[in-house]
Amino acid sequence: MVNVRDVSAPSFIEAYSQHLKRSGKIEIPNWVDIVKTGSHKELAPYNPDWYFVRAAAVARHIYLRKSVGVGSLVKFHGGAVNRGHRPYHHRDASRGVDRRVVQSLEKIGVLEKAVDGGRRISQDGMRDLDRIAASVVETGNEEESEEEEDDDDE
Repeated sequence: MVNVRDVSAPSFIEAYSQHLKRSGKIEIPNWVDIVKTGSHKELAPYNPDWYFVRAAAVARHIYLRKSVGVGSLVKFHGGAVNRGHRPYHHRDASRGVDRRVVQSLEKIGVLEKAVDGGRRISQDGMRDLDRIAASVVETGNEEESEEEEDDDDE
């Protein structure tokens, strides 16, 4: 049985974000093309599908922990502010963006409210994430076998 812990983060996040985009269940806010994701950023994200990528990253982050609130997510997605030649300082990410992503995931049933505060992964969400992780492992095995066949031909 394969779960999210067995798959590398970038490959899982890419696969799950594509799944969320194809499903069409997540309602995208109308401000996603102009919003900055934090005060430490200068521009909006270049990737037009960044909202799905953030949703996939948040779902994976909450899957790996018991319960997570918006406050810990903004610290996790934050970064260094450009202060010129002075030492950097950490800035949190946009609280509104992460809150909206969590609400979107909660609306489609991937997350649920935890008893001790914050959100936790639901049973349906855990099943979906494990299924996507298994498909990522299968596609990785297929690509490895194709590369081995190419090496044998040479």
